[in-house]
Amino acid sequence: MSSRGRPRNFSREEALASAMRLFWDKGYDNTSLTDLTQAMGLKPPSLYAAFGSKAQLFIEAVDLYGRTDGAGIWDELETAPTAKAAVHDLLRRTAENFTRGGEPRGCMVVLSAPQMAGGDPEVCDALKVHRLEKQVALERRFERGVADGDLPEGTPCAAIAAYVASLQHGMSIEARDGATRETLLAIADCAAAGWDAMVAASIKPN
Repeated sequence: MSSRGRPRNFSREEALASAMRLFWDKGYDNTSLTDLTQAMGLKPPSLYAAFGSKAQLFIEAVDLYGRTDGAGIWDELETAPTAKAAVHDLLRRTAENFTRGGEPRGCMVVLSAPQMAGGDPEVCDALKVHRLEKQVALERRFERGVADGDLPEGTPCAAIAAYVASLQHGMSIEARDGATRETLLAIADCAAAGWDAMVAASIKPN
C-alpha cells in the first residue's frame, strides 16, 4: 500500500536521483527538507516513509552516485598493466568525469559534506568509509605491484595511496572551482610524469 501523500506515479529511483543531484550540487547541510520535497515531488511524510531520514536519504544518494555518475573512474585500476598506468588512467578518467557538462562538478563523496566538526555523524562516517575504501583499493593495487616486481621493494604503498587519493580529492575541488578538463588532464599527466621519481624518493634507505 502506498504511503499517505505519495504520488501515484511515484518512482523511488527517480526521486532518489533528484535528491542525489541536489545534495551533490548544494551539499548536505545546505539542502533543506523543503528543497528535497520540491525536487523529489514528495510531501515530508512520504519522504520519511520512503527513505527514513535526511541522513539515510543522503547515504542512499551517495550509493546511487557511485553506481551512476561516479561510475567508471576506477574501472582500469586492477587491469592496467602497471601501477603507474593504473594511476594515470584513474586520474585522467577523474578529469573527464569531473568536467562532464550539465552536472554538478567534482566528486559528490568529496564535496557534499566536507566538514566533520558539527556535521551529522552518520553522514560524515558514511562518507569517510567511502573515501577509505578507495584508498585501500589503491594500496592493495600498489602492494600487488610490489609483488609483481612492477614497484620496488620497500615502496610505501599506504603513503602513496594516500597521496593519489589526496590528489584526486584536490582535482574535485579544482573542478568545483571551475577548472577546465584540460587543466585537470594536465594534473593527471604531471602525476604520471613524476611517478618514477616520486616512488624512488619515497623509499627509505635501510
